[in-house]
Amino acid sequence: MEFRLLGTVSVETLTGPLPLGPAKRRSLLAALLLSPNTPVTVGRLTDSLWDDEPPLHARSVIQGHVSRLRTLLVGADAEAYGVELATVGDAYVLRLPETLLDSQRFEELLMLAREQRSPADTVLMLKEALSLWQGPALSGALTGPPLRAAAHSLEESRLATVEHLARTYGALGEHHRAAALLAAETAAHPLRESLAAALMLALYRVGRQSEALDRFHRTRRLLADELGVDPGPGLADAYALILRGEPGPAEPGDGGVPEPVSATGPRPGAAPTAVPDQAAPVRNTDPRPSPGPAPAARSGNTAALTAVDDAATDLLPRAPRGFHGRGPELAALTRAAAGEAPVCLVTGPAGVGKTALALQWAHRSPALFPDGRLFADLRGFSEAGEAALIDVLREFLLALGVAPRRVPESVQAAAALFRSLTDRRRLLVILDNARDSATVRPLLPGGSDCVTLVTSRHRLEGLIASDAARPVPLDTLEPHDGTALFAGVLGEERVHAEPVAARRLAELCGGLPLALRVTAARLAGRPRWTLAALADELADERSRLAYLDVDDTGVAAALRLTVQHLPPEAVHQFARLGHHPGGHFDPYTAAALAGTDPVTATAALERLAAAHLVTETAPGHWVLHDLVRLYARGLDPAAASEALARVLDHYIATALVVADTAEPGGEPCFVLPDDYRRPSAVRDFADRTAAMRWLAAERDDLALAAVAARAAGLDDRAWRIILLQWPQVVWRARDSWSPLLELALDSARAGKDAYAESRVLTLLGWVLTEEGRTGEAATLLERSPLLARQAGDPLGEATALINLAVVQAELGELDTAQEGCAQAVELARTEGDRHTEMLALQHLARMQLTAGRPEDALASARTALDLGPEHEEVARRTLLLAVSGEARVALGEEDEGIRLLDRAATEAERAGYDEGAVRALGPLLRVTARADHRRRHEEALRRLSGEG
Repeated sequence: MEFRLLGTVSVETLTGPLPLGPAKRRSLLAALLLSPNTPVTVGRLTDSLWDDEPPLHARSVIQGHVSRLRTLLVGADAEAYGVELATVGDAYVLRLPETLLDSQRFEELLMLAREQRSPADTVLMLKEALSLWQGPALSGALTGPPLRAAAHSLEESRLATVEHLARTYGALGEHHRAAALLAAETAAHPLRESLAAALMLALYRVGRQSEALDRFHRTRRLLADELGVDPGPGLADAYALILRGEPGPAEPGDGGVPEPVSATGPRPGAAPTAVPDQAAPVRNTDPRPSPGPAPAARSGNTAALTAVDDAATDLLPRAPRGFHGRGPELAALTRAAAGEAPVCLVTGPAGVGKTALALQWAHRSPALFPDGRLFADLRGFSEAGEAALIDVLREFLLALGVAPRRVPESVQAAAALFRSLTDRRRLLVILDNARDSATVRPLLPGGSDCVTLVTSRHRLEGLIASDAARPVPLDTLEPHDGTALFAGVLGEERVHAEPVAARRLAELCGGLPLALRVTAARLAGRPRWTLAALADELADERSRLAYLDVDDTGVAAALRLTVQHLPPEAVHQFARLGHHPGGHFDPYTAAALAGTDPVTATAALERLAAAHLVTETAPGHWVLHDLVRLYARGLDPAAASEALARVLDHYIATALVVADTAEPGGEPCFVLPDDYRRPSAVRDFADRTAAMRWLAAERDDLALAAVAARAAGLDDRAWRIILLQWPQVVWRARDSWSPLLELALDSARAGKDAYAESRVLTLLGWVLTEEGRTGEAATLLERSPLLARQAGDPLGEATALINLAVVQAELGELDTAQEGCAQAVELARTEGDRHTEMLALQHLARMQLTAGRPEDALASARTALDLGPEHEEVARRTLLLAVSGEARVALGEEDEGIRLLDRAATEAERAGYDEGAVRALGPLLRVTARADHRRRHEEALRRLSGEG
């Protein structure tokens, strides 16, 4: 068994990690582990679990989490390891051997490292200590002030250990290792001067003086911009030392002084660095005979080729300049090329850098192909049309030494000769910009030692099926690689002078290399422009694509060449996707946008995905790159209003099904708009879990849809889309719903709709109550019943009365609250709505219990449970069971009360309803503690009686 704080807070066992559950339970465990074998008070735990004002039932929450954590540890046989979670007065203590705690082992290893006399042994100890870290300390926990302070302290200890390890590397003369270690940490902590100073000295000692000085200037600018301070003594001293060209004082424990490096070049006697000559010919080392001399002149109108002759002339296009990153993809190509006659397939969207990757890899690996490298641009997405296969094959055959008059005239014969001539060669054949599999197959070489590298905007699944092509998909660049690309074109000084703007530019380009290069080209031609100014221009979506075009190169042009080869139905779907207000879509959403059905939409999405215009992130879920979305939006701007209206109605239709599935029998929370258009198909949900999962997954897109509806003046859709998320709002009441509900309230009031305003006020007031904003909730809820009555909405009035009663009860107006709940019961009964009646009875039962009327509370809870079927919504049933259990206990029926409370807690935890679990666990722990105390007392009396 192992307890972990250095990373995600967890308990590892032989059978895997314990299922700790919610973040607050991890926070509780972290607080106990930070003081192992020491009692931690409830007050301290409260500070650790809540960053702001704790709820009134905080103690019950802590007791519940302690109880569940204790159960988990017992189930994992923790006692066998000497682990026990005990209660000590008003505190809890986690007793355990400290060797089971990773933070303690970390400290022990640091102590051992300090005792070592050998730098090599110190390195081993420090590396083992750092290997215990699996991520930021206390990850996965909700960090209140004590936990934040502890996490900061642990991180400081880790950074100090990194600096100690770097110094020890220096003592061993391994300054390159110190530089590599410090570079990563400095990037993560750019304002930590001790790291920057250590990195400067390490770089200087391996002869990278200019980088060391650049590090100083970057850190100095950051300190001035972010903190308004100058470099401290340590950083300034390191800078002065490097400028003087001195080795500097030995580090504590340093085993030697490095040789000084001249500021003007390598030190005397240093061997010059060998630079490979990219233009040097690759000699044919294969003893097999060449088919004949290459012709003196070759046509270049259809393809650029390498010729393979006795001199092995290499005419591969030059390697791309400013290439950066793509390490995993280059490695994947190397692995894919290791098989027999492999076909490697580099695929990705327009402008993602497929050709650049292929050429970079080809230039890195000349020795793999002693017989040469062939290259052909198949122009699969060119406005000039595809290259003719016979022309490409003629160029290949001429390069292989075939006399012009002996080149066959038919594609089939030329392809057969090409396969025959390559049968015993080791060639690389690059087929760039292929549109389909049929174009590629005649150009595949025949030799088992040949490698074919194909690039395409399409997935070419036919080539995978027929020739076992090995796909290497290419995605966009991460922001740090994008900024490195800028630095390669603009120079590091210009990029380092505006690091934040450079990163913002990379993000606005969406990591698309073509967009990044166009942006860099604009800046390179305008040395007085700042990166921040161009970023501000690109931030405007209306003109972004225009700024990403330069001369005949640009994102829009590249995308146009892809789109023009699509069938009309796919183009129609693509154009409508551009008007989607959300971030992702499924076939139902796509169908609504295009005015089709999900089957047709799926077929179109598959075509778009094959062309890398959309990306499938999970089965049945797609996304659009930001720049692709902007291009798609411009294809049919007149359709924006219709597409938005259709997708809004799709969300309304789907959310209605979700609410009906999650809350069976519940009354719809509104009537549909007059001009509502039902989609051609609405997805179904198997059960409540699936329905709630959809609401959680679509939350961001539903919010974006509501904002878009409000901006378009479709207020009747905006408040409905927000209100329909009420099952999720109720389930996760404290999950920052207020801003969205306030938007719904603005929409309802804009439409002067009393019905809508009442419904939104009712839900918003309840959320504010759950957030502890009782006064604000009361002010809002007082208007809601009257508005519902004016709108002729008796069920809305009943729900408003219930939520108002809850606030009144919290404010001490218990009699008024009970009257309101009783009135709500009657309204629901009159309307024949069992669901709302059940809700009113649930709250009435709670108020009756609070008022000291347990019999009435039990009767109300029984009536409510009889109204709802067994599959009634878990949250409500859990709360009713808890009230029933408490009422039984108050009536002296403790065993039955305990059974009901335990059942409520178990069902709530199983469903992930934390609030319900807490409400059941609090009284359960109190009554079981009393019962346990009474049993011990009775046992003591029996023993005394027996002894007497």
